[in-house]
Amino acid sequence: MNPEDKKIEVPVWEKANLTVEEAAAYSGIGRNKIRQLTDREDCQFVLWVGSKRLIKRKLFKEYIESTYSI
Repeated sequence: MNPEDKKIEVPVWEKANLTVEEAAAYSGIGRNKIRQLTDREDCQFVLWVGSKRLIKRKLFKEYIESTYSI
């Protein structure tokens, strides 16, 4: 096995950015609701890489902690 073939696994709580699926597992919020939140123009915790949507974990956590209802 080549060293390049090994996939590095980083725990979700240590990642800077999460996929929508990881963010859903991390927060307990559904994927559709996360997509809905990140579609908003004023969303501070979304990072677009081309058409791929990533969730900025720290800002997402801060948003969850400061929000009463979504």
